Amino acid sequence: MSDTITLRLATPADLAAVDALLARAYPRLLAADYPPSVLVTAIPLIARARPELLASGRYWLACNSAGAVLAAGGWSRGAPTDGAHRASTAHIRHVVTDDRNTRRGLARAVLTRAMDQARATGVTRFDCWSTRTAERFYQSLGFTTLGPADIPLAPGIAFPAIRMTREG
Repeated sequence: MSDTITLRLATPADLAAVDALLARAYPRLLAADYPPSVLVTAIPLIARARPELLASGRYWLACNSAGAVLAAGGWSRGAPTDGAHRASTAHIRHVVTDDRNTRRGLARAVLTRAMDQARATGVTRFDCWSTRTAERFYQSLGFTTLGPADIPLAPGIAFPAIRMTREG
């Protein structure tokens, strides 16, 4: 019998569960596409839940029947690095799937829900900074690759990513 998956909005009380998911999944999922020298500096900075996202009403979780968080992701109006804001653009944010539960449609379900929510507020464009690992996933959702980008994480630390976009 398969486990029932529920999608729900995150709350600040989910901080520890999302932190644990990111800290467990990112190192395992990204290892095939990034050298250890990048991961050793980036993982401690990217594998942390963002309290402002959890409290935003725009960050979704896929949970199993026991309440464990198996996937997460959401959107914001402001860009992740500088907060630049365009009314019709949403930025896909902090998407993750438990490494033991990939290829089950969980991230797709989370992002479909998040994108539907964003569209209901007038969003017509989605921008995303994808990991190398997730580029094909985003392409399967209709995103177009724009090119490489380095995401500044801290002074002297940048994370190689891929800029992507989707209209509609």
